[in-house]
Amino acid sequence: MRGLHIFADFYHCPKGKYMVSAKALRQLCIRASEGAGLTVLGDHFYQFNGFDATQAGGATGALVLAESHLAVHTWPERDGATLDIYVCNVTGDNSDKAEALYAELVRVIRPGDIMVERVWRGKDVPVADEAPTIALP
Repeated sequence: MRGLHIFADFYHCPKGKYMVSAKALRQLCIRASEGAGLTVLGDHFYQFNGFDATQAGGATGALVLAESHLAVHTWPERDGATLDIYVCNVTGDNSDKAEALYAELVRVIRPGDIMVERVWRGKDVPVADEAPTIALP
């Protein structure tokens, strides 16, 4: 159950379809996840209205992955976006897939500045049939 959790804040993102279209953002997230070798099980994306007729609204969405999840939120009025990528696997290290997904989203969205944090989650635990038996009261 060990996995890599990547949190990223994107700043100074160019105006473009991925910042203002839930449909385009969904297609990007699915394509990038599958391209990284991850398995998409489901998704939900939502399109926000702009504050007024002069602004496009942002988008928010999430993919449920067999290996965990991806969540993306955009704020075109602030030229920003946030990402939450968590990729784990009970039998192996999928951190390279998390990094590939992150790199593709950076490449396509093209933020001018990024604040990113990587956190290793879980710990090495034995497989269920190798785990010691513990008597509970």
